[in-house]
Amino acid sequence: MPDPSPQTLILRLSPAEANDPEALLRASADQLGVPASTLGQVVVRRRSIDARGRRPMVELTGEVYSHGLEPLAEPALLEGYRSVADAPRVVVVGAGPAGYFAALELIERGLKPIVLDRGKDVRARRRDLRAIQVFGEVNPHSNYCFGEGGAGTYSDGKLYTRSTKRGDVEKVLRLLVEHGATPDILVDAHPHIGSNKLPNVVANLRATILHFGGEVHFEAFATDLVVRDGRILGVEVNHGEREFLGEATILATGHSARDIFFLLHQKGVRIESKPFALGVRIEHPQALIDEMQYKQRPRDPLLPASSYRLACQVEGRGVFSFCMCPGGLIVPAATEPGELVVNGMSMSRRDSPYANSGLVVAVEEEDLAPYRSQGPFAALAFQREVEQRLFKAGDGSQKAPAQRVPDFVAGKLSAHALPSSYIPGLYDAPLHELLPAGIAERLRKGLRQFGRSMKGYFTDEAQVVGTESRTSSPVRVPRDPATLESPDLAGLFPCGEGAGYAGGIVSAAMDGQRVAAAVARKITGLG
Repeated sequence: MPDPSPQTLILRLSPAEANDPEALLRASADQLGVPASTLGQVVVRRRSIDARGRRPMVELTGEVYSHGLEPLAEPALLEGYRSVADAPRVVVVGAGPAGYFAALELIERGLKPIVLDRGKDVRARRRDLRAIQVFGEVNPHSNYCFGEGGAGTYSDGKLYTRSTKRGDVEKVLRLLVEHGATPDILVDAHPHIGSNKLPNVVANLRATILHFGGEVHFEAFATDLVVRDGRILGVEVNHGEREFLGEATILATGHSARDIFFLLHQKGVRIESKPFALGVRIEHPQALIDEMQYKQRPRDPLLPASSYRLACQVEGRGVFSFCMCPGGLIVPAATEPGELVVNGMSMSRRDSPYANSGLVVAVEEEDLAPYRSQGPFAALAFQREVEQRLFKAGDGSQKAPAQRVPDFVAGKLSAHALPSSYIPGLYDAPLHELLPAGIAERLRKGLRQFGRSMKGYFTDEAQVVGTESRTSSPVRVPRDPATLESPDLAGLFPCGEGAGYAGGIVSAAMDGQRVAAAVARKITGLG
């Protein structure tokens, strides 16, 4: 009788072998020293690319099952959900990953989420994205940062996180798969959904919340807090149009909700200035990055578009790549008229001919010295001033200033911008002068270092585009480390990227789950 328990193997295969189930079975049999006919299937649990050698290889961790046996299917997480239509209510401000995963966790724990978002649903939002791309029109409530799904929906959908100690990464990924994401995200070392697939996943998350008795309201902009006797009872939306009340309020508004930060300050909720980073997007031909990383051009079609991660220290500060988008696009991410912000995204196939990445410098106290009169909003004021300065340097549209990398480092204007994925268009500009001096100088020195560590990176085929300024929230909303509740306003639970406790889709989702669990403990008294 065959052993019912699988054997775990680590295999190192060529891309062709890794994508051929028969070859995978033969390689497993060879490693185990048994005939391939005795094996039934290999279930891949982990997959990564190792491009350090002469040829890129695929490393797989697999569970090998004997012939006639197969893995037991895990029950769906949603099978444990029950209706919360008549349960105690919790207001959740923000329908990004922190807000939606907080809502799912509340349902799992028997509470009714009332989700509010200033923007539009994920499909209606597309019209406003087209308006900023094509016409340069910025809707302050519906854009690449605001609206259902938050900033992550239309800015790539990368799911890699280093915040594994802050929550259950696997639970987040499984819930995404149960809502339509590819099961590959459970396996890949750097999982990715893609901005063409995420809207369906986000819409399915909303459908689950509604199915189990929660509520989701769009174009519901929180303009005031309903506070009585030192406790928040809920929020007022659209300047008094309606109030939404609950037993607690989870604030998950994202890193760009500046008006919410000011509202909290007015209500006596402490705000702290928080470190963030600022710089540019750098764009290369994807084929050039593939050649540098995989040592082949064109790349093997069975390999994904290659990526990179770079970091160095320049004059006591970190200079690093951020949110690298292989086979991606640069997009306009302003949230107010009169500012210029760029971000990156990739579709699921990552088949754009361009690769882009944030290239940023840590912002420190010396940068904020001119803004100290702004108190806890010093970093926000610095961020906003840079975005407005770069906008004013242009023609009043969302065209972005650009400079070829060698020219940026040499401090001279480029003759003309390179072709780009950025739809609004680029114009030649002295970014070395438009950016804050300390930021520009460290970027220039950092680019030289990166050119030495990654041969070919420093090239006339690459250009920098300004400005990448929304790397994270420039403020933090303090919360009690044990209860996750605001120490200044009972019943308020700051959450996610906007509150300064996450950075990216998965970490924001995990923080939403943690906060929802804390809310449930407070309301129900149960662990």
